[in-house]
Amino acid sequence: MDASDGATILLASKATMLEDTNICKDKKPLHSGPGKTDEYFKNVQCTIDGVKQALEQAGGNVTAGYKGGFDTTASGSTPITEPYWKVGLCPVNVHWHLGAEHLSVGEYDESGKGPAAAASRKLLATSVRQGLRCKHYDAMQPKYTKEYAWQHCVGMKIGETYEVHWPHSAAGACGTPNQYQTPFYDGVFCNDNIISLSPLNTYKKIGVQAQVFTVVNDENYYYPDLIRGMIVDGRRGTDIAKYTGSTTGTSRSSTVCSKFTPITWQVDRKCNLISASTFDKMCADMKAQRDDMTDDLHAHGSREIVADAFAANNQQ
Repeated sequence: MDASDGATILLASKATMLEDTNICKDKKPLHSGPGKTDEYFKNVQCTIDGVKQALEQAGGNVTAGYKGGFDTTASGSTPITEPYWKVGLCPVNVHWHLGAEHLSVGEYDESGKGPAAAASRKLLATSVRQGLRCKHYDAMQPKYTKEYAWQHCVGMKIGETYEVHWPHSAAGACGTPNQYQTPFYDGVFCNDNIISLSPLNTYKKIGVQAQVFTVVNDENYYYPDLIRGMIVDGRRGTDIAKYTGSTTGTSRSSTVCSKFTPITWQVDRKCNLISASTFDKMCADMKAQRDDMTDDLHAHGSREIVADAFAANNQQ
């Protein structure tokens, strides 16, 4: 068999020799601090009687030159502009969304193309919301249509657009067997007394890398280590939008906002081609982590593009 049918991806074995416990388990917070019962981090209505109930949101328009309508002066939030590793953040998870949760005009936008035109796709017996798409898809080229024998990822489709997210945190269990976590919140908040709401430092201590791909059945687009973070090579990962926003996903919308905000986003404005085997290798790597990452082996639904009123005005 050749590489296009997935036979070259080895099954990653679950580590069994580790003895300590997962110190990050169940670290996702609900309340604003120890001993409190305020359910601070629950989703909220974005506005009530015309008054904003949450800070800036994601994902938004990352087209060069775009400025949102949410004034970040009051909170003082500004995005991290250096690579996250330079300021002490490490990746604590990787997951992806069906379609793009961001908008980059000319790269992934309303005129994108893919193997199906439906507003959502059925994955794992449930429908997930389709985001925006890239423009690469060409049904006349086999690399966009030839099926791939997936071994590790679930519900993936050749020719489809996916936005990959790598949440990073200064409070992660960096450099240990507990570094990668599902849900990603456990990894983000793993170590105490680093992330603070008062004084507010979330946008300094939490960041997300985002990169948009069209998946192809072509080994010329293989990259062996996608679990570690955004690809920065050639044109990939060089035209980066940096802004502050929130966590995403379909539990939020244009009317329901996340309270996990403000955090830094660094988003590749370009759409990139990537081989299916790259994704399958990443899923194999995810299966090899100490924490069970099963819930992130498939695409999640995409949030609606954030309205201008909740998009930060600090994009660089």
